[in-house]
Amino acid sequence: MSHHPNFPPSLSISPSTTADDSDEFGLLAQRDAIEKFGIAGRVWEAALAMCSYVDSMSVDAHDLEFDPPFLEGRGWDGQPTLIELGSGTGIVAAQIARMFVGDGIVIATDLPDVCPLLERNLHAHTGHSGSRKSGCDNVFVRPLSWGDMKHVALIGQEFGLSRDASSTGDAPSRSFNILTHVICSDLVYFPELFAPLLRTLIHLTSFPCTTAVNGIYPKVVISYKMRSLQKEAPFWAAFGLWFTFYPVLLDDHGLKEDVNAESWIPFGDIDPDTPDRTFIFYAYRRPESLSWEIPQSDQDLIDGVGARGTSFSKTDDTFETLLLMVMEPID
Repeated sequence: MSHHPNFPPSLSISPSTTADDSDEFGLLAQRDAIEKFGIAGRVWEAALAMCSYVDSMSVDAHDLEFDPPFLEGRGWDGQPTLIELGSGTGIVAAQIARMFVGDGIVIATDLPDVCPLLERNLHAHTGHSGSRKSGCDNVFVRPLSWGDMKHVALIGQEFGLSRDASSTGDAPSRSFNILTHVICSDLVYFPELFAPLLRTLIHLTSFPCTTAVNGIYPKVVISYKMRSLQKEAPFWAAFGLWFTFYPVLLDDHGLKEDVNAESWIPFGDIDPDTPDRTFIFYAYRRPESLSWEIPQSDQDLIDGVGARGTSFSKTDDTFETLLLMVMEPID
């Protein structure tokens, strides 16, 4: 990439008007953050969708019900450990921290030069730059550039995400934690970042960051706003080779006049007339993919080389099938 990923050529974006203007995610705060941090300083629509999903954990959330619930996972028992990629303003990490009860761990990550924004915003919500002392006891900000395996390894070592790792710094004193969730909000946009993002997801769900070999799989949760299907489809075609994924369903019974109508629909199917539709997917690593060789070339990774244990290019059609399920046929 010839330019900074947060400052694409001819950058011209406005703050989101749907965020609360009274806090660090409001219009004035976003305007200042966009000037300093580029696209990382804006609250993006798919992040707000993820916040709605997270908010469903609240005992006061009577309006929306999701399937599966946000914290439901596979093969793990105990307190969750979550890593968020591309956290940006930190609005999703802040929402997760508010919903947590107990000793869950939230690790908000972004490029090193965006971490000061994350620190500032999460500090306003936690009262402490390193951790939260109410609700979720541990919220951390760490640099993680997509495709940078050194960043992944440092996080894995610091937070004890493998049985061989030792805990260092201000991370929790426990020597071993299970990575239960990887959170991604509105990260599928620049084609040149698809391979680094996928590579990071693969490594976070591989040994030593996961104990999937023992039957424990991190749940990957992705909120996605569809802007340019032609540009974005290659990511999903490659992602589906390594991960099985499904749409999060919303019980919209209270939103329909016909009480006999099917109430469970994909989250992005609320308003089929919306041109840029937003979806939430949840995914798990394909167990057989743990033995596949990950290609070094970004282009090979997106082309499916190495997937299914072969050196040929290939694609997965899960994303296309899901779109056919929620979209009306085009004449």
